[in-house]
Amino acid sequence: MNPESTAPAYGRLGMLIDGRWVYEAEGSSDVVNPATGQTIARLPHASDSEIAEAVASSQRAFESWKDRSPLERSHILRRFADLARKHAEEIAANMTLDQGKPLGEAIGEVRFAADHADWHAEEARRTYGRIIPSRDPRVQQMVVREPVGVCVAFTPWNFPFSQALRKVVAALASGCTIILKGPGESPSSTVAIGRLMQEAGLPDGCLNIVWGDPAHLSESLLGAPEVRKLSFTGSVGVGKHLASLAGKYMKRSTMELGGHAPVIVFDDADIEAAADALAGQKVRNAGQVCISPTRFYVQAKEHDRFLARFTERIASTKVGDGFQEGVQMGPLCHSRRLAAMEDFVQDAREQGATIVTGGERIGNAGFFYAPTVVAGGTDELRLMKAEPFGPIAVVTPFGNFDEVIRRANSLPFGLASYVFTASSNRAQHAAQALAAGMVSINHFGLALPETPFGGINDSGYGSEGGSETLDGYLNTKFVTRFDQIPQ
Repeated sequence: MNPESTAPAYGRLGMLIDGRWVYEAEGSSDVVNPATGQTIARLPHASDSEIAEAVASSQRAFESWKDRSPLERSHILRRFADLARKHAEEIAANMTLDQGKPLGEAIGEVRFAADHADWHAEEARRTYGRIIPSRDPRVQQMVVREPVGVCVAFTPWNFPFSQALRKVVAALASGCTIILKGPGESPSSTVAIGRLMQEAGLPDGCLNIVWGDPAHLSESLLGAPEVRKLSFTGSVGVGKHLASLAGKYMKRSTMELGGHAPVIVFDDADIEAAADALAGQKVRNAGQVCISPTRFYVQAKEHDRFLARFTERIASTKVGDGFQEGVQMGPLCHSRRLAAMEDFVQDAREQGATIVTGGERIGNAGFFYAPTVVAGGTDELRLMKAEPFGPIAVVTPFGNFDEVIRRANSLPFGLASYVFTASSNRAQHAAQALAAGMVSINHFGLALPETPFGGINDSGYGSEGGSETLDGYLNTKFVTRFDQIPQ
């Protein structure tokens, strides 16, 4: 798994506080290359005084940034988008070093994320209010939208550039300032966002970046009275804890939490095309994707044919260091994911399921795990109940429409779901019946900048992207005026 690396040198890591970079700190943590298991950098942690300075800086910057015209904000975000595309290969190389995904995937992530900056640059100019016709012609009634203030964002390691950028550009486009705590496992992308925002002309203090113990940072930042908004992407458990903290301090929040996406393949679908497309999606980012297809329900008549084709494609996946030519899947991001995969597979075996392909670690260096297909199990498998967040798929047959909808909706998650069918009637009814924030039919059409991304139930609340993207960062104010003081 680890031939001679052609990887470039890893970039310098730091914190961005009030426009200056801080590289040295009393506390720090290791950054590990998941392809080798070797430490490649140290990440400085913010002290309490630096956290307080970041908050104060954000509040000072907000007082002027909120009054900048949407056109000015738009120009800065567009410059950032152009810079991100220009430096995509450099940013991606660092991402492959600390996150592990193949270089081509990493480059695609950066370029696609730049589209989000462009989209928010335009949406910044459309924060419209409205006039409400009054009952009295002497009275004017008006609704305006105003930025909430200082925001805090906690972002995950699986898409370290795009997940952080979505939150940053939404806040900035709205006229808010933001303190970003990115993923300690893959921090280079967060640092790159900070550097490019500075180059694009973002005023000091509008974006602060801090690192440190997540529990301490979340309590410190959410407890600060200047902070008015939280945006989090991550696990359900951590999300519920942060939501409770936000509620304790009466801070609004957006939660994009875990999923366990069901895939429904009806017997009238193009089975080979569906199997091929789904196999590619399953190994994307080593399955470490919140909208990754995970629970595969295939109508009984075509189950065996789908399973054979899907397994063939999964088994042929080239796994290796993300800098190797032709690699389709890199390592898992950290060693904890290896242990989680092993637990899922052991449970499946103990419950009588069949490991059709994979089911084991690859090599003894780095965090590589073979793409895995499980079949022949029941809905009691851990794989059917808990999100694997790795390159494991479980395939099971179903009989009729009502059965598969019941099983697909049986979990508390509600993020993404997928349907494959040649019937427009089935597609429509499945889309209506599935309890999910997003339904994609016969393709993978989620997470575009112009479309809302978000879940329901335990998968969170609020949307990122689409015309809904700024809602979580704006207050609604009603203003009513009488032309003269009533006598």
